[in-house]
Amino acid sequence: ILFLKQLQKDLEEVKELLTKATRKRLRDVLMTEKHKLELEIKNQPPLKPKDVVEEEKSSLGGYTVKINNYGWDQSDKFIKIYISLNGVQKLPAENVQVNFTERSFDLLVKNLNGKNYTMTFNNLLKPISVEGSSRKIKTDMVLVMCRKKREEKWECLTQVEKESKEKEKAAYDTSDPSEGLMNLLKKMYAEGDDEMKRTINKAWVESREKQSKGDIPMDI
Repeated sequence: ILFLKQLQKDLEEVKELLTKATRKRLRDVLMTEKHKLELEIKNQPPLKPKDVVEEEKSSLGGYTVKINNYGWDQSDKFIKIYISLNGVQKLPAENVQVNFTERSFDLLVKNLNGKNYTMTFNNLLKPISVEGSSRKIKTDMVLVMCRKKREEKWECLTQVEKESKEKEKAAYDTSDPSEGLMNLLKKMYAEGDDEMKRTINKAWVESREKQSKGDIPMDI
């Protein structure tokens, strides 16, 4: 899961860099990396609904399992979190409990195939309405519906995610576009494979050679 998220973040950065790049050589390098990342993402195996981590034995017997795998979406009025749990529709409704606060919720599913399942979200990005929020039990899935207090788009689910994105962006989002471009290129070089490093090195050397001949100004 973490590897897939990293690939998606890398692709977002490359796309943003493409909007700033003007040199054909640099754009060619970025387009190559963009296609490579898109192919890697496409070839990732599907996430398994049972991709969860067993944490501790429950006082109710069996294990308590922390759910790490989920999907989410949003509408104007709701944040929707989808949690896959095989056979959950067979449980009594009272075995699926969700407690909401203005900035959090926690889910507890009791005695599903001899195990208890939990999921907690703290520090939601924006406040939700406790009264307007609910959960729905579907086939092999629990849908948590968080009612937005204000009808506006959320860029992510939690404040921690937002701060993480802002920290990453600050590494290359500077007042000088060239400096921001160089910071991102350095990041791509540091995290890239040997082929990517050779490509960036070649573009850099050729650019310096042209600059020394006076063909083009040094802008990368």
